[in-house]
Amino acid sequence: MQPKSVLKYLLDIESIISELESIVEMHEMDYTKFSESFIAIRAVERDLMIIGEAINKISKQDPNIQISSTKHIIGLRNMIVHDSIDPTTLWKILMKDIPVLKSEIQVLKK
Repeated sequence: MQPKSVLKYLLDIESIISELESIVEMHEMDYTKFSESFIAIRAVERDLMIIGEAINKISKQDPNIQISSTKHIIGLRNMIVHDSIDPTTLWKILMKDIPVLKSEIQVLKK
């Protein structure tokens, strides 16, 4: 079992992943529909920033916690803060990376 502070961040990430999954479903898993929605793109950017910040805090509290691509996730957060990210890149993250992160978070919660 994780310490309460780390568990809070894990639950935050899990909640954001649910939001991201809802955004994908709202756009019928269709990249074109997603890429045409400025609101969806900004929502995904914001959610990825939150995930990046939470993972940054987790890694500082317990460097032994293993989340794949920690540095990339934190780096993505920093990129989004200073610039917007191409919708194609966001979509690839939603399709490829978020499912992996979701399974890792579920394992860490136990």
